[in-house]
Amino acid sequence: MTGDAGLARLSEALESALAAAGAPEGFSPGLERPRDPTHGDWASNAALVLAKRLGQPPRALAARVCELIDPAAAGIAAVEVAGPGFLNFRLSDRSIWPRLTEVIEAGRDWGRTRTSPALRVNVEFVSANPTGPLHVAHGRGAALGDAVASLLEWAGHDVTREFYVNDAGRQIELLGESVEARYEETAGRPATVPEGGYHGEYVRDVALTIRDAAGPGFLASLPAEERKAHFRREAVRLLREEQAEDLSRFGVDMDLFYSERSLYESGAIDRLLEALDDGGLIYRSQGATWLRTSSHGDEKDRVLIKSDGSFTYFLPDLAYHLEKARRGFDVAIDVWGADHQGHEKRMLAALRGLSCPDLLEVLIIQLVTVLRDGREVRMSKRAGRFVTLGELVEETGPDVARYFFLMRRAEVHLNFDLDLALDTSDANPVYKVQYAHARMCSVFRKAGVVADEVPASLEVPDGFGTPAEREVALSVLRLPEVIGAAARSRAPHLVCAYLEETAGLVNAWYHRGNLDPAQRILADVPERTARIRLARAVQLTLRNGLRALGLSAPETMTRDAK
Repeated sequence: MTGDAGLARLSEALESALAAAGAPEGFSPGLERPRDPTHGDWASNAALVLAKRLGQPPRALAARVCELIDPAAAGIAAVEVAGPGFLNFRLSDRSIWPRLTEVIEAGRDWGRTRTSPALRVNVEFVSANPTGPLHVAHGRGAALGDAVASLLEWAGHDVTREFYVNDAGRQIELLGESVEARYEETAGRPATVPEGGYHGEYVRDVALTIRDAAGPGFLASLPAEERKAHFRREAVRLLREEQAEDLSRFGVDMDLFYSERSLYESGAIDRLLEALDDGGLIYRSQGATWLRTSSHGDEKDRVLIKSDGSFTYFLPDLAYHLEKARRGFDVAIDVWGADHQGHEKRMLAALRGLSCPDLLEVLIIQLVTVLRDGREVRMSKRAGRFVTLGELVEETGPDVARYFFLMRRAEVHLNFDLDLALDTSDANPVYKVQYAHARMCSVFRKAGVVADEVPASLEVPDGFGTPAEREVALSVLRLPEVIGAAARSRAPHLVCAYLEETAGLVNAWYHRGNLDPAQRILADVPERTARIRLARAVQLTLRNGLRALGLSAPETMTRDAK
């Protein structure tokens, strides 16, 4: 599907009128939605922008454009000058009701657009160390990353969802040692978790799983170093599998789990160091190897290899991103936690130095505080130090958890209100949208109509369309525009806001029948079939908007009695 055809039609007619009024060749007028819908369906500041250049008062120029624009070509019923020279447009019914055909014919694809050029995009998110369960901040990153990936797919791009497994380094060594210590304790032998190690109850669970899988005598028969390696390897595998299962229950399925350890085994890091050395991008000082990031926008140079010969985190991470470029991705979008914010500038500088200036985009997510009765929920029964994603999803369900993570901008702190999340009324924003969808499905059942068989084309009765119905239809027609904007700005919260607004309009339209039986969707009036068709367009819009965020669209819903 393409974008908003009605908007393109209005834009072309406005551009033609502006050219006739003296606008320079190539001038493209801006159009936006008025904040107050009583001002019209679209507004433009084109007369204000051009007035000084053309030597005319803005209102006079705007009035001239009103005279020159072709209403039929623009698909408008009226245009008026407002304020200092704004142009406010009100669409004609002929440019609204026939376009519902486009919605119904598109069906499951309504809302999709084709972006040119279509890009190969790698979206890397979660990427938690395989040293414990995923916590709620990981959940926010998972919801954001998956929704951004989905929106990009709806906009026509080729997307890969990727999880970078940090399965190398000191933290992995500490995990293995911690699990081995818990294993020793289960055998009645004294053992101490190493300093900086892991203490949650899950560590004991992992130790017991490894012991039971190994069988009697196997672990005791291994030499010390082999046994240590066995605990490390098996702990990483088990915890990574658990993380993948938690994500799957959350509705997130990765296309690829990329191992950090593979960078060492494949020689990717050696190749990177060689390329950096050949390009004169590294130097040695104070026994360490440094990257000249200050030459490419960073405030200082960065250490790649410490004086003791060990690598900093920066080196394998840079090698990993170059591998993304080597694999043919045009854009690599990374979802990082707030604690990684300082890492962004050095990565961008390094990639500029390696001739990949446009490869990386970073989305930073802020922390999540889980609240119950207005107080912070501090700890997990299993993990000890934090609330796990698995426990949250078990309590709220995946749809509610995902929506709550998505409905606010990622870069602001999120208070996750469990009381609101567990509310099954319209006060819960995701249920508000899902109830509106289910209501439309109930209309089809009561009418004895199969939703997929609702006709796309229909002769709409003259005068059809109350103000409420008109508002609903206009909102429905915005879906491709909203998904496209959310994909471009990597902002799923825009779709949440749109769905809530649309659901509010739909619910108001639906409930008007409680006050006036003739306004009921299934009232025995000439408008009945047209209303059913509008209900079908609504149902498709809400369903597809929810799907674009990775959420379900139930056809039936039951409220709790309370």
